[in-house]
Amino acid sequence: MIVRLEGEIVAVDGPCVLLRVGPMVYELHVPACDLQALGGRVGETVAFETFHYFESQGQGTTLLPRLLGFASRLDREFFELFTTVKGIGNRKALRAMALPARRIAAAIASRDLDVLKSLPEVGRRTAETIVAELHEKMEPFLAGGTAPAAAPGAPLGRGLLAQDALAVLIRLGEPRHLAVQWIDRALTLEPEIEDAQRLVTAAFRVKTG
Repeated sequence: MIVRLEGEIVAVDGPCVLLRVGPMVYELHVPACDLQALGGRVGETVAFETFHYFESQGQGTTLLPRLLGFASRLDREFFELFTTVKGIGNRKALRAMALPARRIAAAIASRDLDVLKSLPEVGRRTAETIVAELHEKMEPFLAGGTAPAAAPGAPLGRGLLAQDALAVLIRLGEPRHLAVQWIDRALTLEPEIEDAQRLVTAAFRVKTG
C-alpha cells in the first residue's frame, strides 16, 4: 500500500497531478479544491498523503490501480469518511471536495445544506444524507473542534496567524469570503508557515494558482 509520496510536480492534467519520484512518474487524482494551487507549483517538490485502491472497469472484469493524493493526512481521513456515505464513491468525492475538507466538515457539523448543495455532484437529497450519516463525526476535522460553516468570515485554522493574514488581504481589497478560502487552503498546503506575511504570499499563490 502506497501511503505517502514526495516528488516534483511535472504537470497538472485535468483532475490529476503528475508527480516525478526518482525515475518514475505517478498519476495522482486530487481533490478539486487543490487543483488550482497545485497548478502553480509545477517544478516544485511536494509531498502527498496517498490513498491506493483498485477501480472496477468493464462491469467488474478489469481492476485498474488508482492513486489519490491529499495535501494532509487529515484531508485523506476526511475523504475516507466522506466515501462511507451511500452513493459517494471515490471519484465523486474528489469532485465534490471543491472546498477544503475543513469547510465541508464545518458545513456538515452545522447542518448547512446550502454549503453542501453548492458542491459539485451534491444535490439536496445527497446533502441531507451526508448530514444524517456524518454530522456527529466531524469534530476531528474542525479547527479547535468547533467551527460552524454558518458563521463565516474567519479562517478555520491557526488562530491569530490566520486572522492577521486575513486583515492584510482585506486591506489590499480582497473579498473576505475568498480570502478566508485562500488562507485555509494555504495552511493546508504549507503547514510549516509561521509568519503572517508568508501566509499572505501563500494565499496569493492559491488565488493565482
